Amino acid sequence: MASTETKTPQAPPEDSKDGYGLGGLEAGLDALETTVGRRTPLRETLIQKTLPPLIAVALVLVVWQGLISFEVVTDPSKLPSPGAVWGEVEDAWLQGTLLGYIWTSVSRGLLGFLLALVIGTPLGLVVARVRFVRAAIGPVLSGLQSLPSVAWVPPAVIWLGLDNKMMYAVILLGAVPSIANGLVSGVDQVPPLYLRAGRTLGATGLRGTWHIVMPAALPGYLAGLKQGWAFSWRSLMAAEIIASSPDLGVGLGQLLENGRNASSMSTVFLAIFLILFVGIAIDLLFFSPLERWVLRSRGLLVKS
Repeated sequence: MASTETKTPQAPPEDSKDGYGLGGLEAGLDALETTVGRRTPLRETLIQKTLPPLIAVALVLVVWQGLISFEVVTDPSKLPSPGAVWGEVEDAWLQGTLLGYIWTSVSRGLLGFLLALVIGTPLGLVVARVRFVRAAIGPVLSGLQSLPSVAWVPPAVIWLGLDNKMMYAVILLGAVPSIANGLVSGVDQVPPLYLRAGRTLGATGLRGTWHIVMPAALPGYLAGLKQGWAFSWRSLMAAEIIASSPDLGVGLGQLLENGRNASSMSTVFLAIFLILFVGIAIDLLFFSPLERWVLRSRGLLVKS
């Protein structure tokens, strides 16, 4: 006799429903982690980051040489050839002065920037966290940031004389407002939920500043540091161009001024290229890796 019982169809296993079960979820998470953690091959990195600047430099040199070769500019006192500028580089290298020009300015710029960092960081925290201080000196910092750095050179010379103290004073007056304002901007963008969570966990006062505020404000702070370095470098160049003394040595700004006084455009171009080279090198060697690390730590940079 045939059985009349009907079997209730069993539901498919939980892991097989449309691929969205635990197995599918784990596989998706593993794939996501693999994608994020994949490192870019060295060859691809070189092609993407090194080749475009080299092509741009080559195009500039071709156009520059073309202006000379096709006699668009015939006066070498106004536009020297790339060969003439390279000759200045060779002469400075053979005389042993090229690295001295660079080191004189770079050592001043880095030391001045570190001093500005030590002063601007606590100043920015106080301005960001204390309402009365922000109302009192916040507009002053913004005004100082917009003031051209060259304006501080004459009073610095009168107050401090022609020595390195004058150079550092000009750098500080140019860089501290940028660093402080960058940190203030970063602190303003910290979500209030972070601060409440920190207070709940007992992170108050200096502990909350170190563990909650500073990490959360790091992107804005880093932007302020980059701008602060730019102001430091520009302020130093302005001071070296205007204030000259045998006791100060010959930095890149003084080299630029010496080329102008001697009406040597090849020396002027040499100084300009060295100033540009140092600025690019500092950004590539320090600020760009730091910025990538900050973005990667926040999951905003897929490829490293």
